[in-house]
Amino acid sequence: MAAAIALTHRGRGRTGANPNVGCVVVKNGIIISRGWTQPGGRPHAEEMALAAAGAQANGADIYVTLEPCVHESARGPACCNAVIKAKPARVIVASLDADKRTHRRGIDALGKAGIAVEVGVLEEQARRAMAGFFMRMEKGRPFVTLKLAMSLDGCIAMADGKSKWITGERARMHGHLERATSDAILVGSGTVLADNPALDVRIDGLEDRSPITVMLGESEAPENWHRIPVPTAIADLEGVNWLMVEGGATTAASFLEANLVDRLLLYRAPIIIGGGLPSIRDIGLSDLASAHGNWRRTDRREFAQDVLEIYERAA
Repeated sequence: MAAAIALTHRGRGRTGANPNVGCVVVKNGIIISRGWTQPGGRPHAEEMALAAAGAQANGADIYVTLEPCVHESARGPACCNAVIKAKPARVIVASLDADKRTHRRGIDALGKAGIAVEVGVLEEQARRAMAGFFMRMEKGRPFVTLKLAMSLDGCIAMADGKSKWITGERARMHGHLERATSDAILVGSGTVLADNPALDVRIDGLEDRSPITVMLGESEAPENWHRIPVPTAIADLEGVNWLMVEGGATTAASFLEANLVDRLLLYRAPIIIGGGLPSIRDIGLSDLASAHGNWRRTDRREFAQDVLEIYERAA
């Protein structure tokens, strides 16, 4: 199942409203095929893995990160039908589908076809890997990552607005990798007017993975941009499960105050600016006690002299 979960990351930010599922087919203890949800959401992971396995899928074990879909679609067949037709011995599922059209109906259909089904293997890890889909299904909005690149004293720019560059090339490259796994990237209207940012992915070979661009504010958005007036309107962004917020300070504060940030990327450079622009404006905090216990650090990395700390919501 760990291998199937790893495959989910290949589809993250490319599957639209569909979940980024991973699937492997195992026979005699050997992985004989792999699959992951393709760009645009089709074909599904199971379809890809079964096509690669062919007749060898008969009597094999199928590991999949999400319950195989049972509802028919104009875009493609139900995965349950393909699995049943392949006649595997077992189907091991990490998590049930949050989509009401399939929830439990998929595993019930497999069981009725005489296929042994096991559910809940590495479920927490799988749900984290497909968090954008589950957030959309359960809370009606994308999974939001807030990225901040700052100095040791928490500044994102000098007092005059100059910010190129606070962090080094390696840290900035990692930021582009994060963009490549997002459906959309959002900045405030002030950042758009001041910097006219491209917000694309500038990594050789990954240029086609640049996310759609979204502006927060009342001003007219640039051509080919999407605009939302308030943070809660991210729920209206179609086909967006993974949203990355890159600033500025007012936009960061508005998302934090609205309790819409699920993950924090904090890049710190070993510099002190002093009197610069703060990374986050006032978020309406009334006392320090309410600031504690909201975040847990899940990762820490070093990029030359810069440090990245990743935090996720504690609950």
